[in-house]
Amino acid sequence: MDLKKYHQPFSYTTKSEIGVLVIHGLTSTTSSMKFLAEQFADAGYNVELPCLAGHGTKWQDMNSVKYTDWVNDVEKAFIVLQEKCSKIFLCGLSLGGELALYLTGKHPEVAGTILINHTSKFTNPKFWFVPILTKFIRSVPAIASDIKDPNSKEYAYDRTPTNGINEMLKLIREVDKMQSNILQPCLIFKSKGDHAVPKISATYTMKKLGSKDKKLIWLENSYHVAPLDYDKELIAKKSIEFINVH
Repeated sequence: MDLKKYHQPFSYTTKSEIGVLVIHGLTSTTSSMKFLAEQFADAGYNVELPCLAGHGTKWQDMNSVKYTDWVNDVEKAFIVLQEKCSKIFLCGLSLGGELALYLTGKHPEVAGTILINHTSKFTNPKFWFVPILTKFIRSVPAIASDIKDPNSKEYAYDRTPTNGINEMLKLIREVDKMQSNILQPCLIFKSKGDHAVPKISATYTMKKLGSKDKKLIWLENSYHVAPLDYDKELIAKKSIEFINVH
């Protein structure tokens, strides 16, 4: 499948002083977050949805990418918004949520952060062996399209590069050092039926974050790719309310 047409950056400019940086997940494409990005645009915000390195081409390309490349991608989009806005919010799905937390920790000027099934904590012992696995196996079965709605589809890689998983784990370790020092408001969405990221990822961040203004909303009718699932309107509504309050 040619993923390029599903992996295009989305940018929207308005006169609002509010900007939202939207970030997609591991092995996915920007199309997984486009509905949400468009909802933010319709609400009158400036929006940037960048393409993360190693995505939207072929899975082999991710095996030469570092997590710092992803950080650079979102930092560039953040700078674009800074040139337009006085208040910037971050919104990320899965790996994108972890990148949002990283930026929040690095930039105290971030006004607030929205996390959707983010990847702060894994408990399965198989993740302990990922650094070794990368030396022998280049990919494992796909994790994409964990969606409850049968009429929805995530356009993503049909294999998951082991290097991508390893770089994500490196990012998680860096974010873990920051969480207690993150003081900005945070809204967390967690699908009860998520088959990719355990529930503890959300509850762990709720406990670890230094912020006093934090809220966890459990999603009853979505799997991992919630912005494409039955709860997508709820996520958009609650996210816009969060932004307007802050």
